[in-house]
Formats: sequence, C-alpha cells, structure tokens
Amino acid sequence: MPRYLEDFEIGETWTSKPVEITEDDIVTFARQYDPQPMHTDPEKAAQSRFGGVIASGWHVVALSMRLFIEAGGHQGTPAVGLGIDELRWRKPVRPGDRLTVHREVVGIERSQSRPEYGRLRTRVTVVNQDGATVLTMISIGQVPARPAAA
Repeated sequence: MPRYLEDFEIGETWTSKPVEITEDDIVTFARQYDPQPMHTDPEKAAQSRFGGVIASGWHVVALSMRLFIEAGGHQGTPAVGLGIDELRWRKPVRPGDRLTVHREVVGIERSQSRPEYGRLRTRVTVVNQDGATVLTMISIGQVPARPAAA
C-alpha cells in the first residue's frame, strides 16, 4: 500500500540484503558508463595504486538504488528523485565484496510551492562484508502528501 509524506518518520530505517559484486559486474558496468582502466582492465588495474580492479563509484550508487527498489522501495509510494547531497566514496569496492545498503529517513518537508508533495531526505550508507563504509550520501526524493479530505 502506498505511503504518503505524513506516513514517514524521522529515524525510520531500512536495510538491504547483502549482494556480492563480481569482477564481471564491475567490468561490464564500467565499460558502458565509466570506462577507466582501474574499472575495465585487470592488467592495468593491477599496476594502479589500487592493485586491482575496483568498482566505479557510480556503479555502487546505482546498485544501492536497485537494492532499494527490489526490496519494495517506499512500499509502493511513487518517489521522484530530486538529487543527491554529500555523496562520498569512502573505500574502494573490489570483486568479491558483499555490499549491504542502509537507509535512514533524516528529513521530511512539505513543499511550499506544491503542497500536494513533500521531500524525503534519506541518509544512505553502503558497507562491505567487514562493516567498512564504502559509500555515503543523502538522497532527496519527492513523494505525494496525503490528499485533503473532501
């Protein structure tokens, strides 16, 4: 059942299932969207400061969104992405890493110009199998507000 702006609470959390990222996943994504050698060429990546292939940060951002949607997102609430604040890639993601996404609602605000909508600010943290944070960001999404009673 879809939720409205008024149904969300500050501090509400959600955690994904863990997903393993493979070298093939990394190379396939990067060849299409971020074709740098540290993401696409195992031989050149081995000679880089990373010592091997690492995932594009954009791959990790996209994966965090996929996991959120696969798990039901905001439970059927249509959310329109408005932006991302404070995006930080904290640690390289390597083949074999198992990533888990944590989301926490940190802001709820009704739109002044379009009161039929509001904004949710959600802190997104992606961690690896060791609990090390690999990515953090604040996701901003627009969701519908509860319709006024007739």
